[in-house]
Amino acid sequence: MRNCLARLVGVATLALGHAAMAADWSVEAFALPGEIAAVFEDQGRTVARTRSGAYFQLGLNDDGTLRVTRLGSYEPAKRLRRPDMLPDGLIGTGSGTIQEAYLVSPTSRYRHGVMGDTIEAAGLRVLTRDGETLEFRLPSDSVFEDLLPRLHDVDGDGDDEIVVVRSYLKAGAAVAVFGVREGKLVLLAETAPIGRANRWLNPIGVADFDNDGRPEIAVVKTPHIGGILEFYELENGTLKTDATGRAYSNHFIGSRNLFLSRIVDIDGDGAPDVALPSADRGALRFVGVDGAKIKDLGTAGLPARAQTNMLAIDAETGAFAFGLANGALAVVQPRRAAVP
Repeated sequence: MRNCLARLVGVATLALGHAAMAADWSVEAFALPGEIAAVFEDQGRTVARTRSGAYFQLGLNDDGTLRVTRLGSYEPAKRLRRPDMLPDGLIGTGSGTIQEAYLVSPTSRYRHGVMGDTIEAAGLRVLTRDGETLEFRLPSDSVFEDLLPRLHDVDGDGDDEIVVVRSYLKAGAAVAVFGVREGKLVLLAETAPIGRANRWLNPIGVADFDNDGRPEIAVVKTPHIGGILEFYELENGTLKTDATGRAYSNHFIGSRNLFLSRIVDIDGDGAPDVALPSADRGALRFVGVDGAKIKDLGTAGLPARAQTNMLAIDAETGAFAFGLANGALAVVQPRRAAVP
């Protein structure tokens, strides 16, 4: 491995202007040798792959400067596979009742193809801590239009549930929450579908965004057409809308990158916020939740559209990085106080 110097390109560092923020954040764009094609996590490292096939590990130095280390003989770890699994599916892992969750029974009965092909899943399977295999099969009116079942404690009981996208052939996508109850994998709650075929949504994640002690599920509905950011809270078996806002995105048609967003405390108030692209992916928007309202924490323009997954490069500060459509690497981090 050898250290590789990154060069600043495009726009200068941008601070987010908002009087209520406890700390400004900056967005910088860098050129690496070769253009960035993908950013992914591998064995605890955040790795960037260039279009020429080179790999670089990303991190921050103690002074906050970008550290880029070329991985000379590196090969990405092979994905775990399970029988009957969705060909490009990912395995969600947990430490509670559910150890693994993944999508099974590939089907082509829904011809949307929002993630690059028209093969979706007809089933959801879990492996429990006790070694049991449980499965939920959908009826013929719907599919799981997703790649990764997300394991989070949605109802606040201390154990994980599963958040996944269910799409109806005639009514589009909905957020579905599953859990293990009395030895069975069951549907616990589901939002109303969007209302039209070929309309999709992409989850961001689960956190207590409004700091009320109860977790919310953050999603972007119709991320390709004026995306709607919504926060849902599970209450008495129903997913109710906590807050909503417009003109966001976290996906583009044909992409298998589902993580064009990041959950991080931007304003330093102790509650998690969301960083995600604007509707045209030409800017990075920072938002929180204040009661039942979206709280705008600022916007930073980008020199090109957000293109890859957004992944952490420093756990202490919450800094993260992602690739842009022009091949540059964007790095987002809080500004550090000047040393006197």
